[in-house]
Amino acid sequence: MQTRSSGNTQGIDVSRYQGTIDWDKVKASGMTFVFIKATEGQTYTDPNFQTNVTGALAAGILVGTYHFFRATTTDGAKAEAAHYATTLQKVGGAKALQLPPVMDYENNPGNLSKAQINTVAKAFLTELQRLTGVKPIIYTGNSFAGNFDTSLSSYDLWIARYSNTRVPEDQPAWKRWTFWQYTDSGKVNGISGNVDMNEFQGSAAELKAKYATATPKPPEPTNPTNPTEPPKGGEPMTAEEKAAFDALKSQVDKLQARQQMEVPVWAKAAVDAALAYDTKNPLFSIDSGASYDFYRFITVMYRRGLFKK
Repeated sequence: MQTRSSGNTQGIDVSRYQGTIDWDKVKASGMTFVFIKATEGQTYTDPNFQTNVTGALAAGILVGTYHFFRATTTDGAKAEAAHYATTLQKVGGAKALQLPPVMDYENNPGNLSKAQINTVAKAFLTELQRLTGVKPIIYTGNSFAGNFDTSLSSYDLWIARYSNTRVPEDQPAWKRWTFWQYTDSGKVNGISGNVDMNEFQGSAAELKAKYATATPKPPEPTNPTNPTEPPKGGEPMTAEEKAAFDALKSQVDKLQARQQMEVPVWAKAAVDAALAYDTKNPLFSIDSGASYDFYRFITVMYRRGLFKK
């Protein structure tokens, strides 16, 4: 496979073992992306999962997640995919993150044949994509990668080989890596102790562009260069302001009417600000939840400063 390049963008992967992380320091140290452990098997959820996702997103780091795979049957694989997908809903779902979900398959506790390894892997990957709407990535080690056949070649490879001199070996399913985990003893500001270091096969801009379709762009206001601003709280509306307010409310109502979910962590500040903006003429009510697109829309409006008094 290819060597590392000085122009490639750098990242890390973390789990509860890294403890409390100062994500602003991680970002300032030059880390562009992170893969955060979400789940393992059919029931385990990393206790730091939500905290890590929230902190990394707030710091402006590109975020993906991973699931440590243990299944030895197709039914078990599908159950693990369901557990992972359900856990991702706690942060808004896979589409709320910038990088795809990952199947971390690196050992063979059930002593499966290569054919069985591929069968359970495909069962997990197919079910996870069905549940999340995002095509996953495969993480594995340099040696274990030899178990995967060419039917998995369409999945991007995140491979572990801890070396500064030896590149990952060509495998039946892959001749190039997309991400390379090149050491498990890295040092990064904001993290106490060692951390896994990773490299993407291109620049930060190329990383964002590659997975842009994994996370759909949030709906833009009707006039992005001069978005409609709701009237200031408590002030009487002019006819023009009322028309603008009604148009905005109509768009919000349409988005809110879609499949409903609870407020995701990444949208809470935006929702709180929008609800507090004008208590006499509230834009919406979320007593029964709202749609993913609704929360993305409100977040865009919030980031544009439209709910500042």
